[in-house]
Amino acid sequence: MSFNNGPKQTVAERGLVRNGNSTTDQNASKPSTPTRKPKSPKPENAVTIAVSPRVLFHMEAEQQIYETQGMEEYVRFQKEHEAEPLSPGPAFSFVKALEAVNVRLRELYPDSEELFDVVLMTSNHAHVGLRLINTINHHQLFIERFCMTGGNSPIGYLKAYHTNLYLSADSTKVREALEEGIAAATMFAPEKMTEVSEAQLRVAFDGDAVLFSDESERIFKAHGLDKFFEHEKAHENKPLDHGPLKGFLEALGKLQKKFYAKGQRMDCPIRTYLVTARSAASSGTRALNTLRSWGLEIDEALFLAGAPKGPMLEKIRPHIFFDDQMFHVEGAAELGTVACHVPYGIAQRVGPKKQVKDTDTPMAAI
Repeated sequence: MSFNNGPKQTVAERGLVRNGNSTTDQNASKPSTPTRKPKSPKPENAVTIAVSPRVLFHMEAEQQIYETQGMEEYVRFQKEHEAEPLSPGPAFSFVKALEAVNVRLRELYPDSEELFDVVLMTSNHAHVGLRLINTINHHQLFIERFCMTGGNSPIGYLKAYHTNLYLSADSTKVREALEEGIAAATMFAPEKMTEVSEAQLRVAFDGDAVLFSDESERIFKAHGLDKFFEHEKAHENKPLDHGPLKGFLEALGKLQKKFYAKGQRMDCPIRTYLVTARSAASSGTRALNTLRSWGLEIDEALFLAGAPKGPMLEKIRPHIFFDDQMFHVEGAAELGTVACHVPYGIAQRVGPKKQVKDTDTPMAAI
């Protein structure tokens, strides 16, 4: 699929990123530090995304040294290689898309601090900071806020940074963040990432146990599909409780409305998707009524009735996809989507023998 076939381009078509690298002139020289840097917004005004270095950059070799040889050898290796920039990781294109949205927001609202702000959140030793700074400058990323805790968990700092979303490769830290009421997910890198838009941020969410609570999924797990449909029909006008990522969708919606207010709804650089295994006719009404009751819009809603999510995500090409069930995360990653696991809800406590493959039933993974 080409994004550059026609003479005109929509916001969704301007620019592509493949595996974190722009498809334009990869051999062009880059300054060691960006020449122009906008002012960072105050944390209380921004939509703050905290990312770990292991998802922003590829650090598999470094992590292997840490796990097999210990902290001292790890720090020594990083210091010896601090002039060598790390390559882009699975969160890189997502962060670049956040920056592209900020450019548009600053054009429309020069004095506003309602922007995305990225914080590098890590338990790394401060000695490793120089390599991270050099890498960020090499890739011309705008990341001014670091939190390096020298081996201690950084989770306690997330609230101080007013974090709206935390992304990490460490599932334990993600669970700690969720327990503190902070939207968080474990990010996985597909072997081959699909091309994504450089000009439009695309974020895809599962519904139950991600945007919504796991109330309905509990009914399905305990009583089966028929009882689930009965429950949803009886409660279709009763909003579901919020799930762990409802606040992040809310933050995205707030920024979208700033573009709508300037007459740019059709050219908005943020687009959101609901990708759910729910059936539209049998259980979709409650999901849409819940979003409406929250005053939230979703740009596209895909009710798959149990069909695999990977092929749909391959068409959407989101920068990031959130799901509470690993087989959906794995299925998305197999087709090149950067997928994140949200370890929340009843699905985390149901053994494999009770898990149903997503091709078997419309409620395999709601």
